[in-house]
Amino acid sequence: MALSNNIGDETREILSAQAHIANHVFNYINSMSLKCAIQLEIPDIIHNHGKPMTLSNLVNALPINKAKGQDCIYRLMRILIHSGFFMQTKINETEEEEEEGYLLTPNSRLLLKNEPLSLVPFVLAQLDPILMDPFQSLSKWLQNDDSTPFATAHGKPLFEYAGDEPKLNYLFNEAMASDARLMISVVIKNGSGIFDGLKSLVDVGGGIGTVAKAISNAFPEVKCTVFDLPHVVEGLDGSNNLSYVGGDMFKSVPSADAILLKWILHDWSDEDCVKILKKCKEAIQSKEKGGKVIIIDIVVDSQNGDNKSFETQLFSDILMMVHVSGKERNPEEWAKLFSDAGFSDYKINPILGLRSVIEVYP
Repeated sequence: MALSNNIGDETREILSAQAHIANHVFNYINSMSLKCAIQLEIPDIIHNHGKPMTLSNLVNALPINKAKGQDCIYRLMRILIHSGFFMQTKINETEEEEEEGYLLTPNSRLLLKNEPLSLVPFVLAQLDPILMDPFQSLSKWLQNDDSTPFATAHGKPLFEYAGDEPKLNYLFNEAMASDARLMISVVIKNGSGIFDGLKSLVDVGGGIGTVAKAISNAFPEVKCTVFDLPHVVEGLDGSNNLSYVGGDMFKSVPSADAILLKWILHDWSDEDCVKILKKCKEAIQSKEKGGKVIIIDIVVDSQNGDNKSFETQLFSDILMMVHVSGKERNPEEWAKLFSDAGFSDYKINPILGLRSVIEVYP
C-alpha cells in the first residue's frame, strides 16, 4: 500500500524502515510455513489429486483437526502462494459457483517425496531445531572462545556431535544426499567433459555415496571410491566400480586420477582448506597425466545480476560461520587457496546456479 502524499519525507522514511525491519524479523515465517506444508505432505496431496484442488478438498485430505482447517489452511496456503510454492487457478466445481483450486509450481515439485530430485530431506534437516538453535547463540559466541555457535549451543562441534547423535547424523546425510542427487544430475547432463578420460575418482567427504553412485553409473569405466569418516561409511556396500573407504582427509586421501570435493571446503577455514588441498594434490598425478581436483562449491558473485541468488550465497556464508568454521569464497579467495596449496591453474564453470564446478590442476 502506497503512503499518502500528505505524509512528509521523514515520516515516510521512518515507516518504510519499520516495514523493512518487520519483514526481516518475520522472514522466518516463510521457512516455518514451508516446513509445516512438507510435514503435512501438502505438495504430495495436491499432486496426487490430479487436478486443481479446492480448499475444502485439501482440508478434508489433511491429517489435521478439522475445526482448525478451513481458516488456518487458507492462511497457510496464502503465504505459500505468495512465496511461490503453490498457485491458484479458477475451476468449475458446480454450475452455480466458480471456485479456485491449488496447483503445484516448479518450486514445489522439488518438495514431492517420490520426486527423484526431491529436496524434502534438505529442507527438514536445515529447519530442524538442532541446526536452527545455534543461531540463537550467535551473539554469545562472538563474545566467547568457542569454535562455532553450534558448539556454544550444543557443547561440541557439529561433526563431533553428528558422530555421537544418530538423529543429526541421519538428517545430515539424507540432506546431503538429496542435494547431491540434484547437483550431480545437472553436472552429468551439462558438464560430462569434466569426467572424460578419467579411470579413477575419489569422492572425499562423499557421505553415503549418492554422487559417486551416479558417476559410476553414468561412466562405468571410472572406478569410484567414497572416502569419508568411518562412522559415515560403516556398513555401506559397494559394487564392481564403487567402493567405500573410511579415513581422515587431513591425514591422507586415496590415490586417483581425480579427487572430488563437493560442498566440503566451505566447511573449513582457509588454513584447513590448504591442508586438505595439499593432501588431494599428493593423491593425484600431474596435469599432463590427467590429474585434477574437482570442487563443487559456491563462488560468491554479486555481479551476475541475480540479487536473490547473491543473497542466498550470503545466507550460506553465515550458515557456515554458525555451524562450522568455514565460509563461502569469492573468486579471489579461491585463487589464493589454490596458490597456497601449490596448484598451477584452475577454471571455474558456473553451471550449478548457486554453485560452480571448479577444476584445479597441479
